[in-house]
Amino acid sequence: MYDCRMRRWIYENGYHGDPEKMTEKKENNTISFFHSIRFQFMIALLLLLLFTLGVCELLNTGFLDRYYRSTKVKALKQAYDTLNAADLESISDSDEFDAAIRRVSERNNISLIVLDTDTETLTVSGGDSEFMTRQLLSNIFEKNGAIRGMDGAKNSVVIEETDDYEIRTMTDPVSGTGFIEMWGTLDNGNLFMLRTSLESIRESAALSNRFFLYAGLLALALGVVVSFFVSKKITGPIREITTVSERLKEMDFEAKYTGDAKNEIGILGRNINDLSEKLETNISELRTANNSLELELEKKNEINEEQKEFLSSVSHELKTPIALIQGYAEGIKDQVNEDPESIDFYIDVIIDEARRMNGMVKQIMTLSSMESAVDKPEMTRFDISVMIRNYIRSSDILIRNSNVSVTVPEESGVFVWGDEIRVEEVFMNYFSNALNHADGERRIHVKLSDVPGNKVRISVFNTGDPIPAESLGRIWDRFYKVDKARSREYGGSGVGLSIVKAAMESMGQKYGANNYDDGVEFWFELDRG
Repeated sequence: MYDCRMRRWIYENGYHGDPEKMTEKKENNTISFFHSIRFQFMIALLLLLLFTLGVCELLNTGFLDRYYRSTKVKALKQAYDTLNAADLESISDSDEFDAAIRRVSERNNISLIVLDTDTETLTVSGGDSEFMTRQLLSNIFEKNGAIRGMDGAKNSVVIEETDDYEIRTMTDPVSGTGFIEMWGTLDNGNLFMLRTSLESIRESAALSNRFFLYAGLLALALGVVVSFFVSKKITGPIREITTVSERLKEMDFEAKYTGDAKNEIGILGRNINDLSEKLETNISELRTANNSLELELEKKNEINEEQKEFLSSVSHELKTPIALIQGYAEGIKDQVNEDPESIDFYIDVIIDEARRMNGMVKQIMTLSSMESAVDKPEMTRFDISVMIRNYIRSSDILIRNSNVSVTVPEESGVFVWGDEIRVEEVFMNYFSNALNHADGERRIHVKLSDVPGNKVRISVFNTGDPIPAESLGRIWDRFYKVDKARSREYGGSGVGLSIVKAAMESMGQKYGANNYDDGVEFWFELDRG
């Protein structure tokens, strides 16, 4: 289950994806400029700028005039305070006072006039003094209820009124000019009037509005340019991170974020780099684990196949002796032949087949023990020449019965490293195989020779027919027989050379067979001791 999920993940996300599908995904992930975060950022910045300009324009249009009016009223009150604090009768001729009055008038565009209790002019600054005198007296008389204002006071609107003064707006009926005027009585009983034109306020407001409009349009144009570069500056790292993520999705771990910003985007880019490295490491580990699992699965399948083949071969090899034993046993029981010679023959066949089965079972158990790696080889140092001579001596009867001449090495003291029992099993199989296949001159030659790597090669040569070329590579397989009929004659099971293979591989040594014109040589190697 794990292997399937992991392979599916690599297939869907690794380098084995369908190119057309990957191209389709890439096209689907392509972002147009109008859907990009850069365009959205520019629009958001421009909308914010337009909103700010609109609010400022609204405030400027709706409240600037009022603000100017309140500012002028405040200036009139400050001028009133200045007049009220001065002793006009004593300092009205001083240059210092005149300068102060001029500053008040010029700074705030205020015209003023002050009359004493006898309506004589004490000081005047700016404006028409006769008109202002008439207007002041008209206001005084109107307030006292004597007469109506002579110059259109009816067009006025009172802004603020106290016991000492009154502030109002009025419109000149002749010129249509608007004014804010303040008139009343000072603390010393003198009469005063302060007047400022509303036209300057309106002109200033209109001028300010026009200037603000032009400045706003210029700011908007500059905002487009600035937002273009600012959005590029801000969204550039984001687009780079997007590109890196696209390449990572295609398992391209060479993609790295290169920005060095200290903000959140820079931290995100560096985190993606760290994630890329960890992801590459994890996928590498997953691939390694997957390869191991696949090898284990293949090995398991091979073992299963070998087990099936082994059982089939064992069944096939045991079928014949079991059938013979069963047939001859039933013949004895049914008294097919009652003469003693026939009965002895039947019994000999049963014994011979039982011996053959017993030998096969022993070989199978030996092979199974070696291949399962339950019994580890016990590596010792021993004299291989002594072992060979002892085995040849114990096989003297078999050699004489086979009418074979055997040549053994004369040297002694040839020490090697190996599992002595397994080495003897290997030599026994080689020598038995040579006895059973010796032909022609019927010679067997056992030889010890040095080979590179500080090793000793032990070879067993027998004269006879070479092994067919198509069978030379299969003779190490279990139950494989080159000549099945002849193997049947001497009781060969096809397991001996499989035991040789298992024994030599368990010790990590080489083995093999060579064909010659007059015979076959089997050999194996051991480390010199």
